[in-house]
Amino acid sequence: MDIRRIDHIELYVGDARQAAFYFGTAVGFTLRGQGGPETGLAGQRSLLLGQADIRMLLTTGLTAEHPASQYVSRHGDGIAVVAVEVGDAAGAYAELVERGATPVTPPRTWTGADAEVVTAEVGGFGDVLHRLVERRGDADDFLPGGIEAAPPGGADPRLLAEIDHLAVCVPPGQLDATVAHYERVFGFAQIFEEHIEVAGQAMNSKVVQDASGRVTLVLLEPDAGRRPGQIDAFLTEHHGAGVQHLGLRTDDIVGAVGALGARGVRFAGTPAAYYDTLEQRVGKVDAPLDQLRDLSILVDADHGGQLLQIFTESMHVRRTLFLELIERRGARTFGSGNIRALYEAKERELAVAGATPAVAAGTA
Repeated sequence: MDIRRIDHIELYVGDARQAAFYFGTAVGFTLRGQGGPETGLAGQRSLLLGQADIRMLLTTGLTAEHPASQYVSRHGDGIAVVAVEVGDAAGAYAELVERGATPVTPPRTWTGADAEVVTAEVGGFGDVLHRLVERRGDADDFLPGGIEAAPPGGADPRLLAEIDHLAVCVPPGQLDATVAHYERVFGFAQIFEEHIEVAGQAMNSKVVQDASGRVTLVLLEPDAGRRPGQIDAFLTEHHGAGVQHLGLRTDDIVGAVGALGARGVRFAGTPAAYYDTLEQRVGKVDAPLDQLRDLSILVDADHGGQLLQIFTESMHVRRTLFLELIERRGARTFGSGNIRALYEAKERELAVAGATPAVAAGTA
């Protein structure tokens, strides 16, 4: 299959307008389109947001039977569709189904004055679907006859560049099967794996990626033989497999974190002691350490270079979905070295106070 990139993601949410207010006001997305029953999207209200090359569709079901309503009832707000652009949606759909994908929505053509879009859907992981999107003509016409373009609004701040990866939690014992499914059905390749253990908690991680290198899933599975941790908590609150966080790449993480923080985004804190040994772990960092410390930005390194990353607090009542901002300076991995470094930093701080850390900090 000719998978080219992530075309968009779709979140099923309880209130699309409320979610759009958060992503617009706090995260810097702009309204690019909207649709509902009056545009041919029966039983739903959808708002299309964008920033640079990131497109996010927020959908609320207007009836109890709508898939968005059922998803939110079971999982809460979350990423329900990961859409990929392909050269031939109908052909890709047929090929995927033949390989064993669960068919969900057969190919449909959406036609406008200057564009034609073909979509089809198959099952992915848990209740998350993959939408195949074939675009012809005007690439800015997101869904002709379904989503109407919004009037031009404020300037796009372009704090974020593109979707870097999606981190997916799966129940214990399902990691290998999920990897095999993406290899066999979707033609992805496993590019990384590791076992992470700290403070009695442990998880297994494997990363799969399509041939273009632009669609990446970081798959996480808790080690059932260890003490329950954050992956277990996600699976419990989310009621099954799903996207734990969305990794968004930025070209300037210091500027982006400062700007988003001023807009009201709340980021996970980092112990000050983490920075005491930072350059011993990762080498010289081309950024002022006091600035990284003030903003709680993490740094990790692999054979390709360094990466800078930070995680937001979850914006959802179930404390499930959250965002990661990541700036890659040659690194190809995902910052797992920060898990132990964060825990050890917290341990040093608590030792000074005569306490013992109760849980490990975690990233993925």
